[in-house]
Amino acid sequence: MAMSGGVDSSVAAALLKNEGYDVIGITMKTWGFMEVGGAPKHESGCCSLDAIFDAKNVASKFDIPHYTVDFTKAFEDAVIDNFVDEYVHGRTPNPCVICNRKIKWDELLKKADSLDAFYVATGHYASIEFNEANNRYCLKNSKDDKKDQTYALWGISQESLSRTLFPLSEYTKEEVRALAEKFNLKTAKKPDSQEICFVADNNYERFLRERAPEIVSGIEEGDFIYHGEKVGRHKGIPFYTIGQRRGLNLAFGKPVYVKNIDVLNNTIELGDKEEILGSSVIANDLNYISVDNIGNGATVFAKIRYSDKPTEAIVIDEGNDFIKIQFVEKKNAITPGQSLVIYDERGYVLCGAIIQKED
Repeated sequence: MAMSGGVDSSVAAALLKNEGYDVIGITMKTWGFMEVGGAPKHESGCCSLDAIFDAKNVASKFDIPHYTVDFTKAFEDAVIDNFVDEYVHGRTPNPCVICNRKIKWDELLKKADSLDAFYVATGHYASIEFNEANNRYCLKNSKDDKKDQTYALWGISQESLSRTLFPLSEYTKEEVRALAEKFNLKTAKKPDSQEICFVADNNYERFLRERAPEIVSGIEEGDFIYHGEKVGRHKGIPFYTIGQRRGLNLAFGKPVYVKNIDVLNNTIELGDKEEILGSSVIANDLNYISVDNIGNGATVFAKIRYSDKPTEAIVIDEGNDFIKIQFVEKKNAITPGQSLVIYDERGYVLCGAIIQKED
């Protein structure tokens, strides 16, 4: 059981223990404030000492053996290096997707094997079903639409899904909080983490400058372009993302947004609100979950970021490792590097992929 020290994984561990599972608690140490900076007045949140102690406290309460495992090197190689590289190349990464696939499942399953454990379990809000008709493990929306986390889970393999338990799939967040109170857990009122775990201060520019000074020092300023005209200077490609409005330091008398990032020419194109709306998208690094293909012309429902709502779209082109879809209604700020996650009308995740460009 992956125990982060938060209320969700704490309740999930308690539920499994009460259902008769032989539970082993694992807290994954993947980073520290000494390495990533941005520390608040005291360490809190995922991977902090507070989180480890909270997980150990819950494990002790339910007589669950608990271990803290150092995945720092694997996390640095798979997640943090990718995060830096994507921003340097003008893309906006989603580190949670990479972490889920390569750390929380790949590395955790290796640890499970070493402990003779078959299943891995987490406190994610998602549901897994097995479809005998197509012999696939399916990923489906959780009961709580507001907390559903399927968007960040699309990269998990069929093998990993076959060995995964989501104890919270049939609970809402309010019900989980109530269970935590009932179980008298220390984590019952612990607030949810909001930002990317290793950028606790939410300052990506600070993180990039501290993490990769040798790369950032070579980044040059460039031109802001608005309707074909140079209107100012930007401070470097990595410090902007599609759809960004704040922090441009330009006086237009109206809101303008980052429309396009041209790495080759070191320019950032700005546009008005309606100009950052897109109707079609191409994505690759495709991973099918509930089906093994969709088919051109199929009607689906898709999200382009975690906070987005799935909206209707048509599959225009589908290959071995890419997919192109067209939205019925335009989406706001389709961003390279983010994930495109495609659902059916019932909430099953059909597939996911990494957005390459708005087409």
